Amino acid sequence: MPAVARPEPRLYEVPPLEADSSEPLGPSRPGVIRDLYRAFKEEGRTLMDITWEQHRLHESRRWSAVELLSAVQLDQLTEQDRFVVWSAGRAEMTAKPSADRMSRLADSECRRFLEKDPVVASIIQSLGTWTRYWNEEESHHEMGFSQLARMLGFAPFDDATVIDQRKVFPDDDLLRTVTMLSFSEGIAAVNYGQYGRRAKDPGLKLLLKHVGADEVQHMQYFTSFAKALVDSGAYAMKECFAVAHFFLRDGGELYGSARAHVETRTTHTNWWDHLDAVAGEAAVAPEMIERKRSLILHSLKRITGISCASAEQVEDQWMELVGC
Repeated sequence: MPAVARPEPRLYEVPPLEADSSEPLGPSRPGVIRDLYRAFKEEGRTLMDITWEQHRLHESRRWSAVELLSAVQLDQLTEQDRFVVWSAGRAEMTAKPSADRMSRLADSECRRFLEKDPVVASIIQSLGTWTRYWNEEESHHEMGFSQLARMLGFAPFDDATVIDQRKVFPDDDLLRTVTMLSFSEGIAAVNYGQYGRRAKDPGLKLLLKHVGADEVQHMQYFTSFAKALVDSGAYAMKECFAVAHFFLRDGGELYGSARAHVETRTTHTNWWDHLDAVAGEAAVAPEMIERKRSLILHSLKRITGISCASAEQVEDQWMELVGC
């Protein structure tokens, strides 16, 4: 009897964003609190309650970049693997200034709402507090790929490049920023999943698996924060659809470095503008684009409660909310 071919197992699963997530806080398995507004407003949760849940999840998921790099067989990596590693290290350099911007913006917005809406202030403070975990987790990605690139013989970044890439991102509307980060973390997760499936070396596959799983968790966190801001009524839902249109439109941010026109940004560096060679091509393969589009639409539904099936529907909904 001929053997039945089995599909390759997924490196990690992306939990459905529309699933019910009303599990109580406590000694249960650590997870992202999906309904943060209700936790503060209706359940009377405190910032220390929420922070402990953030810490439990962070601590339960940590891994060692030093140990994972020691398991990579350098002589087994292909040219494609090498370019992916180099591109990822370069891209992850911009995570710290993004997290630094988020911390600064959350602090100023928290204090703006402190008197007029303490629940909103607490939601925003929980976001600002969580950025310390986000920054630490992203540092594993940056140093893991950057050090692996050096081990492969690539020249390290010089100091001028590091300083340039550390430019803190400019401030924007808080809901727009958090929504954008939800989408961009989902895009990163899809990229790492694809690279991991193509990699042959078990050590590299494991590194990509851990990084990709972190990005999924970050996507879930930003989706949760954005939903809480929308649920509070303090921020305009139209901003979520504006950001989604910015990504999904023809030639939008979804297409990264493959766009016909990549913006010149003097204030900061966006990682998706700088995927090179094989990494950039893989990121815009048709199946990758469809997966990213699907994740963005799922996140948008989770944040706003409104379901859209296409970029055109997103634009129509945006125009309706704007009043056009």
